Amino acid sequence: MADQQIADSRWQIVDGHRLSAIGHQPSAITDAIGRLPYRMALAGGWIDQPFVSQLDPAPPGSMVVAALEPTCRFMDRCGLGTSTRKVAERLWGGVLPDADPAELVRQLYAEENRGKAEPSGSQDMIGLLYPGVNRLDYAFDHAGGCFPRHIESNNDPRVAAWLEDVIYVLPVAPRPDGYNPLAIKNLDPIWIRRLGQSGRDCYDAIVARDLDGLGASMNDTMRCWEAILPGTVRHPTLTVDLPGILGYYQAHYAGAMYSGCGGGYLYVVSDAPVPGGFHVKIRLARESSDRGKD
Repeated sequence: MADQQIADSRWQIVDGHRLSAIGHQPSAITDAIGRLPYRMALAGGWIDQPFVSQLDPAPPGSMVVAALEPTCRFMDRCGLGTSTRKVAERLWGGVLPDADPAELVRQLYAEENRGKAEPSGSQDMIGLLYPGVNRLDYAFDHAGGCFPRHIESNNDPRVAAWLEDVIYVLPVAPRPDGYNPLAIKNLDPIWIRRLGQSGRDCYDAIVARDLDGLGASMNDTMRCWEAILPGTVRHPTLTVDLPGILGYYQAHYAGAMYSGCGGGYLYVVSDAPVPGGFHVKIRLARESSDRGKD
């Protein structure tokens, strides 16, 4: 009992979050930022929203998410699933329950979107809860487009290691207050079909460890975003030249895309170092991770 009191004294609770007490030095970064994963969304983003998928002429449309180990603190409002992560911390006390991830996705989806006029897509929850690299296939005739018809998962340590090596993450800027990417919607079914295909192409390229294919799928996603939701990169509240930065990296490397609407981080695909970029660590299913250590 005394040991528990000493351990508890190392923490303070502020707005539902556990913070280090004054004078306590965490022994691991997760002691300071929490142990829940983040998530990286790659090609095909927005196809998880029913207002998009309902206009897909050849469903399902796909997008790719990957769970990330919490090796650093990612900035808020930058497309790494931080708002969903905070809800999960509050809901489950900072520890992922040992339960069916599909059921956990629905619990987290309901909790985060309670009372929201513009709900977050389920890819946010799936990216946190499903380990490895995942292709999410969305069709409006399944669950109203809110949840994927099928999830294709890859937890091969060799695939994860390759993706970790070729994705460079560059900080750009969080999306500002007052920013809304949905003010203009040009929901052309042709572009929506292309968006959904970019996710499938992305997943296939990752599994095949195809650098150029991965870059091309990410570039195509950005073209689709600008076509159907131009506010993702151009908006009166944005003070950073997002199209200009994106264009530079797409011209000089295999491909690039933003981590979310309004900027956040830039993901650059390259087999050579990208100045200012850092790598992430893919969270694998435990059994796959253990096999990779043999």
